[in-house]
Amino acid sequence: MIQLLVLGDARMAQALVDYLATLGIPCELTQSELGVSVWLADERRLAQAQQEVKRFLSEPNHPRYMEASWQSGHADARIDYSKGMTDPVTDFLHQAGPLTLVVIIACLAIYALDAIGLPIFDELAFHPTLAQFTDWQAWRYVTPAFIHFSVLHLVFNLLWWWYLGGQIEQRLGSGKLFILLIVGAALPNIAEFFASGPRFGGLSGVVYALLGYSWLRTRLQPDCGLAMPPALMGFMLVWLVLGFLDMLGTPTANMAHLAGLLIGLAQGWLDRHHRPG
Repeated sequence: MIQLLVLGDARMAQALVDYLATLGIPCELTQSELGVSVWLADERRLAQAQQEVKRFLSEPNHPRYMEASWQSGHADARIDYSKGMTDPVTDFLHQAGPLTLVVIIACLAIYALDAIGLPIFDELAFHPTLAQFTDWQAWRYVTPAFIHFSVLHLVFNLLWWWYLGGQIEQRLGSGKLFILLIVGAALPNIAEFFASGPRFGGLSGVVYALLGYSWLRTRLQPDCGLAMPPALMGFMLVWLVLGFLDMLGTPTANMAHLAGLLIGLAQGWLDRHHRPG
């Protein structure tokens, strides 16, 4: 066997080995005080393996590696995966870009201000009537996305925003995420206004836009740098249907969800020939 590299993080080493296995490049792991060594089992694949290692070192947090580990579900009993792991806060920040973090902070701040009784909803809610659609308060088309009505509502949306928005921002840039944020908030908010009136809020319309975009982009352009496990898409589609069937036990902005999904799919289709970076 030939040693390809030594890594300090066992989980990253396992993710690399799992990814190499999907390419037909068998490797094994061994652990020592120096770290986790990745060994090539088939010397005939050395040139390809070295090229893949070089690509891994240039972008070790690319979703392709964790996706391979999720699909494999493999672990080596001889390896201590706790060694070299980053702390949760560092990992959280590392997986998000600046726009992703700004939106998370804004949603948390708005929720806190509303919780202490400040009239934040009135300042950020959608236009009360059709007659006010053309007034100068244009922010009201977007800002309802930053309003949340419970801790569960807030956490659910922000986790999806962090997961989907973070990888879009890191792989495709803040500009692309900003477009999806603005369009994925404004148009679903307008749709929800006509469906249920002005009293609604939440980032879920944007989340569905990111979901549709990531799913279609990965299907049409697998090397775009995004990862969207089919099971996650299936879960959110079931959630969407349950909302329309009124089976979730809580009011949901169903039209915003549907509109966001369609917008994300449309943007994914338009971007199908764009190359990352």
